[in-house]
Amino acid sequence: MEEELLIPLDTYLKVGLHIGTKFKTKYMESFIYKVRNDGLSVMNVKKISERIEMAANMMARYSPDEILFVCRRENGWKPAKLFAKLTGIKVIAGRYRPGLLTNSNLEDFSETKLLMAIDPWPDKNAIMDAVSVGVPIIAFCDTNNESNYVDLVVPCNNKGKKSLALIFWVLAKEYLKRRGLLKNGEDIKETLDDFTPE
Repeated sequence: MEEELLIPLDTYLKVGLHIGTKFKTKYMESFIYKVRNDGLSVMNVKKISERIEMAANMMARYSPDEILFVCRRENGWKPAKLFAKLTGIKVIAGRYRPGLLTNSNLEDFSETKLLMAIDPWPDKNAIMDAVSVGVPIIAFCDTNNESNYVDLVVPCNNKGKKSLALIFWVLAKEYLKRRGLLKNGEDIKETLDDFTPE
């Protein structure tokens, strides 16, 4: 299994990327490996890694100016900003301004071709705007999320600081590789710790 993962298994496990919530929706059942004695759901790491890879492949079809990443969750703000700096992808860390994707009269109107959301619940305004203009959506979903309007679900712990740091770190590396911006065997100099909030 180790060879099939984007990064070593213990890195996924160490940050708790696979630990869900006590609540699970029907949308997320297929990603749950088991429920622990304390009631927390544990997601399948292989499926998480596969979906992160699918997200990176989908992102690689777009130039940085065509992608918008929204992250209302404060735990994701630091890694989101570093991700934006490395990839050139526009990130909204904090409140999404309604109409940003739909109202061309706004001065910061964005002609986005792919929307990425850290959590479909707090980022629902951006998701609904994307739906109304037909923009595909990738969303990182915990076991308690619904995914009605999401085109690609990436199952993961989308609340923890360390797990959010890992998501942005892996996606930055994979996006740059797939866009040919890293030479063969080259890696970004930023480490997972650089993405992790204090």
